[in-house]
Amino acid sequence: MAEQNGRVAILGVFVADLAFWAGRMPAVGETIAGSGFKLGPGGKGSNQSVAAARAGAGVTFISKIGQDEFGAIARATWKAEGITARVLEAADQPTGAAFIFVNDQTGDNAIIVVPGAAATITPEDVEAAGDAIRDAAVFVTQLEQPVPSAERGLAIAREAGVATIFNPAPAEQVPDAIYPLCDYVTPNETEAEVMTSVPVGSADDARKAGDVFLEKGVGTALITLGEAGALFHSKDRSELVPAFNAGPVLETTGAGDAFNGGFAAALARGMDPVEAARFGSAVAGISVTRAGTAPSMPKLAEVEALLSKTS
Repeated sequence: MAEQNGRVAILGVFVADLAFWAGRMPAVGETIAGSGFKLGPGGKGSNQSVAAARAGAGVTFISKIGQDEFGAIARATWKAEGITARVLEAADQPTGAAFIFVNDQTGDNAIIVVPGAAATITPEDVEAAGDAIRDAAVFVTQLEQPVPSAERGLAIAREAGVATIFNPAPAEQVPDAIYPLCDYVTPNETEAEVMTSVPVGSADDARKAGDVFLEKGVGTALITLGEAGALFHSKDRSELVPAFNAGPVLETTGAGDAFNGGFAAALARGMDPVEAARFGSAVAGISVTRAGTAPSMPKLAEVEALLSKTS
């Protein structure tokens, strides 16, 4: 590994986001009129790759897509952002897609993800891209691809001394062996509760959940708390990182991916971990003022400008 070399490797999925704006979700059997619709690039791993690349990192994205129009959107997105794609193509599986409901009054969202070809990523596929993980300063993965593949990626990174970020989204129970492979675990309040059985409604609750993660072997629990910021909780540091108000909230769909991508990019540059979390919070603060997921990610200069105003 080239330490603090600014390189980030991310294992995850790409999906085409089909976003619908309306005042509420329809009931079963009901049809309502919406106020907007948009098709664009998404998927947690791909979104985090865009966020990290725009934040100044050199990014390699590891995934699998289908040979279809959504796959073409994926390739075009990565090329435009300067992301190196270590991505397999499946001839018999579609590229993933996501239904995203966005409340057009609050910006809150509800999402259904179908990973498509990325659901067939195997540990052997991850091993085949292992050189990209070993050459990075930071490795990131989530849970939209199979758990054994995420675990293999974390293990490769740990063996190479690469810093590991595990974003357990969408949340599910995972083997205990995963936790000691994680330098950082980055759930939101809901995901933290699923993983630890501790309801999280405040920073104090987040500390209790964080203690559970530490007991499982995680280095640092970094629990995002929406407008309340994020709790950075390790054995020797426990600090609340504030949220950033960059303007009126339009849509929160990509906020978690913005935070994780920004945090990874800052860590890869050698930034102090708490300051890297603050950087990630600024990235998220800007993203929620814009529509979409990947398209909402800010450029490095925008993040630095926001940080300079609040330092």
